[in-house]
Amino acid sequence: MFVLLRLLRESYVFAFQAIIVNRVRTVLSLLGIAIGIFCIISVFTIFDSMEIAIRKSIDSLGSNVLYIQKWPWAMGGDYPWWKYFQRPEPTLADMREIQNRSNLSDATAFFIQVNKTVKFQDNYVESVGVMGVSQDFDKVWKFELADGRYFSPTESTSGKNVVILGAEIAQNLFMEGEPVGQKIKIFGRNIEVIGVLKKEGEDFFGNSNDKTVMIPILYARNLVDLKEVGTCIVVKAKPQISNDELIDELTGIMRSIRKLKPISEDNFAINQTSIISKGFDAVFGVIGTVGWIIGGFSLLVGGFGIANIMFVSVKERTSIIGIQKALGAKNYFILFQFLFEAIFLSLIGGIVGLVIVTLLAILVSLTTSFHLIITPGNVFLGMGVSAMIGLISGIIPAYAASRLNPVEAMRTGA
Repeated sequence: MFVLLRLLRESYVFAFQAIIVNRVRTVLSLLGIAIGIFCIISVFTIFDSMEIAIRKSIDSLGSNVLYIQKWPWAMGGDYPWWKYFQRPEPTLADMREIQNRSNLSDATAFFIQVNKTVKFQDNYVESVGVMGVSQDFDKVWKFELADGRYFSPTESTSGKNVVILGAEIAQNLFMEGEPVGQKIKIFGRNIEVIGVLKKEGEDFFGNSNDKTVMIPILYARNLVDLKEVGTCIVVKAKPQISNDELIDELTGIMRSIRKLKPISEDNFAINQTSIISKGFDAVFGVIGTVGWIIGGFSLLVGGFGIANIMFVSVKERTSIIGIQKALGAKNYFILFQFLFEAIFLSLIGGIVGLVIVTLLAILVSLTTSFHLIITPGNVFLGMGVSAMIGLISGIIPAYAASRLNPVEAMRTGA
């Protein structure tokens, strides 16, 4: 153990002296490593930050929630829209049948969304997402109320003219005033405000409940032709029930409702968030490959730089190597000494690259709404790649140094 510690100390001293004596050469050689690590870690930092934001946005839709719609979700590739164009939209009657027949669902809701202008006195907001929702919508969709209350069963079943406002809509219409109890106009009709949603901000896709308002679906049905807007039935699975089990049950129920023959294709789609996740997995894979390619070229150049430093270092210290071997130093001692130096130099380049990435991540996070997160995994990746490049680049010079004949080495150095 003592010998190993002494070896590490001497190797560190030699490596540090090489940096001090040959500053310009070392800096230029390590620049390639720093740029390579910067490229790889910056790409993976952006990649991980985007993935976290996207996963969070997708999770807000519910991992145990299924969406029965006319159109299937798809990511990339050809989309045969002509097959789905003639499909009927899900109806309120379909939702009620699912509620009556399903044994695996925990809650079922129905909703539509149309864009309308919302007014209060002289204030108005255009292109607001007006959602018509059924009573159990709050059980399948994530949101919180900051003020007021949700629809009562009576209000939902009677189609009463009441509304819940998103935080941003409430702010734009009422400024600092109290929205609950006031009446606003949607579809040219007076509607009473009974609640305001808690402000949550936009997700990665720019969606937000802050920019929507909710009204009972039976009230919306009197103002909008449900056959002409996209409708959706949302079904939440019971605890311990997998999405696949619920899909199988819902498929059977919907085929029965639609009276489809055994050989007929489904005329409905059952969508789930994993479809989106899988689509983005392919995108992330491409981004990761591009990052490795870009960084790989810089690391290749940096590796040649490290190898060049080590060959020069071996030549400059030939006589010292000869003396060490004459005094009894083993080949592995010399080999390890130069390998340590190569890895040490490479790690310095990696640390510089990581510092640059960290500073840029802090700058971006402070100046934009997008937060870059440098994960411990990326830090270990950067250090691991740096060490590997140093090991590969230094193995040949270190091996050459370890095989020198002590007499010839001392004569050459002299």
